[in-house]
Amino acid sequence: MIVVMSRNATQEQIKNVENKLLSLGFNTHPIYGEVKTVIGAIGDKRFLNTHEITSMPGVECLVPIMKPYKLASRELQQSNSIIDVDGVKIGDSNIVIMAGPCAIESAETFLETAIKVKEAGAKILRGGAFKPRTSPYSFQGLEEDGLKILAEAREATGLKIVTEVVDTRDVELVNAYADILQIGARNMQNFRLLREAGMTSKPVLLKRGLSATIEEWLMAAEYILAAGNPNVILCERGIRTYETATRNTIDMSAIPVIKELSHLPIVVDPSHAAGMWKYVGALSKGAVATGADGLIIEVHSNPASALSDGPQSLRPEKFAQLMKELQAVAAAVGRSI
Repeated sequence: MIVVMSRNATQEQIKNVENKLLSLGFNTHPIYGEVKTVIGAIGDKRFLNTHEITSMPGVECLVPIMKPYKLASRELQQSNSIIDVDGVKIGDSNIVIMAGPCAIESAETFLETAIKVKEAGAKILRGGAFKPRTSPYSFQGLEEDGLKILAEAREATGLKIVTEVVDTRDVELVNAYADILQIGARNMQNFRLLREAGMTSKPVLLKRGLSATIEEWLMAAEYILAAGNPNVILCERGIRTYETATRNTIDMSAIPVIKELSHLPIVVDPSHAAGMWKYVGALSKGAVATGADGLIIEVHSNPASALSDGPQSLRPEKFAQLMKELQAVAAAVGRSI
């Protein structure tokens, strides 16, 4: 439910209501607006005397949240959440581009790509240190050595870094290096991992599961939010359908639907959706035109030799050209890159 405070409610009155809800076993999430403050309250309403709350000084009314995802819902928060990644803001009028290779292979090649994506206009550097694959015999990533390479590239370029965490035992380690923790599609409903990520203060990039509905995706985000971390970024990366022409089927309709249902920002991964580099440009433009707050694109200096996902990776020069083309699309919808 939402406790709506009156326009003239004092800080003391707001705190008193929050303390009362906490004493009744509710988790509280105050949202301070320009005109009014509302307090999101999540818990067992059987122990709630609504009259007791509505009669408290400064309270205007109680409003139930009908959606099962309470904290992610527009019902709780009408304004868009803007996730601040140490100065890089995701969710405002600027579209944020994340780019880099699927996997970190060596310090030299990773830094080379990092420099080139920054020159092209990317703000966040992507790269996988932990790469569990469908086959146990495929390249599995450099693990902590890869995280160290990520940190070195950040130091050299100034780019923020996003990387995937795949196991609850690694959350603390990845959190020590990364600016954004990524939860991959196959872990979207790994609820213990979601809770662990939610107990950090780092932004979390939550990819949509292979066959997840939008409601299931938002419920996964709810686990992170309910654990205390409000900094969730949703990522549409294509879902599994009967179509085999592409690796996955990108769901462009998810962008406006998410914008209607939730205040959380949404970015799109056209690389994993397509599975082939030649479609990445068109899907990127479509995502920007449809309202995405960002893109996460795979870029590799030599895709033919990539240890992971080479066929869907853009060469740096093609990425730079795409960035120029995206600026025109963004301008057409009143945004910038």
